[in-house]
Amino acid sequence: MNQLIPNWTLESIKTIYTQPFHDLMYNAHTIHRAHHQPNHLEVATLLSIKTGACPEDCGYCSQSGLVKTHVEKEKLLSLTQVLQNAKDAKARGAKRFCMGAAWRLVPDKAMPELKCMIEGVKALGLETCMTLGMLTKQQAVELKEAGLDFYNHNIDTSPTYYKKVVTTRTFEARLDTINHVREAGIQVCCGGIVGLGETSLDRMEFLLTLANMSPPPESVPINRLIPVKGTRLADTPEVEGIELVRTIATARITMPKSMIRLTAGRTEMSDELQALCFFCGANSVFIGDKLLTEANPKTHKDKNLFKKLGLVAFHDNF
Repeated sequence: MNQLIPNWTLESIKTIYTQPFHDLMYNAHTIHRAHHQPNHLEVATLLSIKTGACPEDCGYCSQSGLVKTHVEKEKLLSLTQVLQNAKDAKARGAKRFCMGAAWRLVPDKAMPELKCMIEGVKALGLETCMTLGMLTKQQAVELKEAGLDFYNHNIDTSPTYYKKVVTTRTFEARLDTINHVREAGIQVCCGGIVGLGETSLDRMEFLLTLANMSPPPESVPINRLIPVKGTRLADTPEVEGIELVRTIATARITMPKSMIRLTAGRTEMSDELQALCFFCGANSVFIGDKLLTEANPKTHKDKNLFKKLGLVAFHDNF
């Protein structure tokens, strides 16, 4: 059963989202400051451990096997390769190491390797996160027993707009996996993407779904679409920065205790836009030159930006 508790209504979300911009910023920052260290930033690293040839038709994704993009198919990385990447991430200052695989369903035969990866990364002193596609209840339990801290499974967009983005997996199936993760005792990482061609009302419905989860996700990644040549959404007009900020601010107000991660799309954002996102509640980012298959800001650029803004990463060696 999908655990959605109607604490928020669409009308209440709309009232927050559409209020005058300065009021929204003030209210979001006030709530952010009440629940978090306002100048602290969580840093994580994301690695693709199995790339491409996914049977899903997600319109934004370069790893779909149904379209031709720059991505080449790669088999599951070895434990040695994953642990070396994790060591490098820790040396760069990452607190959490996230591992992503382009699967629709996690193959049972891969579970022993995945559990070894979790155990190996945790032995390095890093938090662990995986995003592998849909999970069964038993798989979620096994990943928890191996020590997995977080599982990412995004809802992508609103329930209404979802079918225009993905047809090979239902919105309800995504909620089922999130529930399996929650029931297994793994912390939930769940968010989505702005700029898929959705309306502002869709963004409100998207936030409503997240905020009414019981409890809300511990981590909420907000991505800005990276248009990838060959995908169905490659020519989608870019969403305005103000709309991105409104989305993050509303997420902060409706999910005050969650970590909100400013995720994909930062390479195309100005320092000023990122600063607005951090001010209104984003307090987590991915570091490293790549996010799965797409570019991410260079580490030195992030260091310079955070220094200019007076932001302190959770790890002193960043």
